[in-house]
Amino acid sequence: MDLLFAAGGLVLLVIAGDILVRGAVALSLKLGIPALIISLTIVAFGTSAPELLIAIQAALDGVPGIAFGNVVGSNIANVLLVIGLPAFIAIIKTTECDTRRSFLQMLAATIVFIALCAMGPLHYWHGVVMLALLGYILLDAYRAAKAARHGDMEPEDELAELEDADPDMSGIKIAIFIILGIAGLPLGADLLIDGARGIALAYGVSDAVIGLTLVAIGTSLPELATTIMATIRRQADVVLGNVIGSNLFNLLAIMGIASFFGPLPLPDGFLTFDLIVMLGTSLLLIPFVLHWTNVTRVWGVLFVGLYVAYVALLASTH
Repeated sequence: MDLLFAAGGLVLLVIAGDILVRGAVALSLKLGIPALIISLTIVAFGTSAPELLIAIQAALDGVPGIAFGNVVGSNIANVLLVIGLPAFIAIIKTTECDTRRSFLQMLAATIVFIALCAMGPLHYWHGVVMLALLGYILLDAYRAAKAARHGDMEPEDELAELEDADPDMSGIKIAIFIILGIAGLPLGADLLIDGARGIALAYGVSDAVIGLTLVAIGTSLPELATTIMATIRRQADVVLGNVIGSNLFNLLAIMGIASFFGPLPLPDGFLTFDLIVMLGTSLLLIPFVLHWTNVTRVWGVLFVGLYVAYVALLASTH
């Protein structure tokens, strides 16, 4: 029953997050908000809504291990699985895209997050620091994107960049999508947290391990699906951009907002192991970001193998 609750909650989160993004994007387009602003804010936050609701619900329920485990585990899975598995399908030609700026920002966010965690339980002021850093990164991304365009992109081309853009959606449909999304997200998060906590108790493992594995992999499935499609279409910039952007929002937005519902004490072992693994997996992207090599099947095998080893080590030590 707990497994059914967890699976049902995950499905509900994915569906609710998707329709919320579609409704919010359509509403923003009707209000005349530029598509670039939508992609940097509403879409980015909307696709991270499942992880955000899980973190908040976990904080309110007094199981911070699931909140930390979900974010840290998702960031690890995003690199090792979301990049590793698509490499079995085709070579990801990362030498053809420039993600150095966003990668450095992700690395800085990772280091700042680890430093804040080392200072003790996360409180609201930690959240202020993380959200302020996120605000700076979003502003920088907006300026860089605006400068790169030089006004050459037509509105139709700009809308084409948004997968969920539907400027012709009716007002009633927009309202239904937004209401269903807002209602479905907390319900899905509650079901997933209850199921995950029940599984942890039934199998005698900590809520942190459940967060690092079951919950983290589940909430990384949308990113994995997007990356597989981008790999098939030979869009390496989408592959790396998806992973880097997701990891940035996981750390700064999700944990930043969840900190206001704290204090959130860091689970045992995270500072000396899991956070170090997260930083290490981020550094594994350096050869691809600096155009030293492409992500070949060999790298895919290595990345997936490292993830299997990490999960096996978790199982044996917790």
